[in-house]
Parts: sequence; C-alpha cells; structure tokens
Amino acid sequence: MSYPNVNKTIDLIKELVSIPSPSGNTDKIISYVEEYFVKIGVETKRNNKGGLLVSLKGENEEKQRVITAHVDTLGGMVKEVKKNGRLTIDLIGGFTYNSIEGEYCSIETSQGKIYTGTILMHQSSVHVYKNAAKEERNQQNIEVRLDEIVKNDQDVRGLGIEVGDFVSFDSRVQLTDSGFIKSRHLDDKASVAIIMELIKHVKEKEIVLPHTTHFLISNNEEIGYGGNSNISKETIEYLAVDMGAIGDGQSTDEYTVSICAKDSSGPYHYGLRNTLVQIAKDHEIQYKLDIYPYYGSDASAAIRSGHDIRHGLVGPGIDASHALERTHLSSINETMKLLYHYLQTKIV
Repeated sequence: MSYPNVNKTIDLIKELVSIPSPSGNTDKIISYVEEYFVKIGVETKRNNKGGLLVSLKGENEEKQRVITAHVDTLGGMVKEVKKNGRLTIDLIGGFTYNSIEGEYCSIETSQGKIYTGTILMHQSSVHVYKNAAKEERNQQNIEVRLDEIVKNDQDVRGLGIEVGDFVSFDSRVQLTDSGFIKSRHLDDKASVAIIMELIKHVKEKEIVLPHTTHFLISNNEEIGYGGNSNISKETIEYLAVDMGAIGDGQSTDEYTVSICAKDSSGPYHYGLRNTLVQIAKDHEIQYKLDIYPYYGSDASAAIRSGHDIRHGLVGPGIDASHALERTHLSSINETMKLLYHYLQTKIV
C-alpha cells in the first residue's frame, strides 16, 4: 500500500514553522500553502477571515466531510513602547510568559518592516538584581530587547514600531538523527503539513474519494474561531487535525496518533470517534485515546457556532504544548495513515 511520504511531510513542517504567522497576521503562510496547492493543480479559495479552502469532489455529494488544521500560532503584540526603549508585549493565544523567556523574536511593523529582538526579564542580570530568579514572569516584567540602537521610546517609534505591531517567536526547528522534530509552532503546522502531503498524494494517485471533502486551513484557531464557518449544509462529519497533548495522566505520546474522546468543550461525537478507532484497528495504525482537559479545537468551535455535524479530533502527539514542542516522525506517520484511510471510508 502506498502512503503519503512522511519525509516530504517533515520537510513541509520545517518550511511552515519557519514562516511567522501569529493569529491575526497569517497572510504570508496562507499564501505559501495556496501556492503549494496551485503547483499541484488543486483549486483553492480564501474565505473572508483569510483562511484557505480546498475541495476534492467525491462520488457522493449529498454527504460531505470537512477536515481542518490551522496555520495560525501563538505570538504577541506590542502593548507598550517603554521609556527605556524596550517593548511590553500582550499575548496572542493561551500560553505563559515564562515559556517565552529568552526567546529570539521578530517584530513586524504596520509598514511591513521586520526587526529582531530577544524576549527577556527586565531584571535579567543577576549582577544587578538580587531577586532575578524570584521575580514573577508577567507582562510587567517581561520585555523585548530590540537589536537596534534605541535609547528611549522616541528612538523606537522612529523605526516605525508602534503599539499593535505583531511579535513572532523564532521556531528553532531541528530534526534529530533519532527521528524527533522539535520546534515551536508544531501546533498546528505539523497537521497542516500532513494535510498538504495527503492532498498531493490523493491528486497524484488519482484516488476517487467516496464523499466530497473540503479541507479548511484555518487561521484563527488559537483565539477560538478559526473553523466555525464555511461549512456546507451537506457536511455530515467535521474532523479537526490538531496536536495531541502530552503530560501527567495523559495517554498520548510522541509515537502514535492521538484520538480525542473529550476536551474542555465536552465529548466528541461518539460514533465518529468509534469509526476512527475501528479504522486504526483494521489497518494496524498505532493510536491512543485521550482526554485533553484544557483544550478546544476548530471542531468544538464549529459545534458551538451551531452546526449540525458529527465532530472529531485527531492528531500527532506533541510534547510541551504551547512551549518548546516536540514530536516524532512515527507520530506524524501514524496520523497520516489514519487520515488516508478515513478519507476513503463511507459515511454511515
């Protein structure tokens, strides 16, 4: 059996995580994905929110599917230009200030100019601040040190940097000899790469799908509403492909595909979940069932917006979610295999 190429998927992940795309500033990465599909002969359409839609016609158009993954990431926005020439940042997405301390970053002005910097505690120097280790990591104490000669707020504004400019974190992507890929923003660019390679495989192999399937590359998931629109009235099943969360008490790991039974929004559709589990069993796909206690997805957003659909959630297991993330190529591969077979099953 010919599956989509996991090594090409890893290459795509490395490309995607290297394109800054905090929620609210995703045009560059949407353009990258759009160009990828154009090159392989797949038509795309942008929605009004800036997300990307791809549709593959199937044998049955009365019962349709939606599969989604999101390209938007965590990030920041300039909250204040400080008198000392540094920047206060406001968080975009759900993460903690301590998870970005010491990170290199870029600041994009409203004119499109890019500056670099480092996210640091104001009280970083242990030679000056006695309680540097004990100070709270919060908006008041965390700041961006610009890589420019700036001595005050006027110098900063002279560069064109202003309140509302986007701050993006360097991905620091690496692929290890042992098969791990570690990077910021694997949530959810790992899943986007899987979908891109999957669509390419379906196109190249001329696979006829049993149901018309729409793929939504959403761009506002981290702030809660990326995938709650552009769902056709014929849609029966809606599957979000997003990270599986790893930690104490979790079943998810970095080597299998995670199938979510419940998150903070409540249980996912029981019938669709059982279908996904049966597909995994039938094709010897390594999977884990799990519950994510502090989590929401594009699928749960779609349910909250009132769509009459069966919703599900699967994805690769990601360690240290919303921080310095890591997964293994085996988890990417198992997720891709599950989606490959799911696409070719009939809705009952």
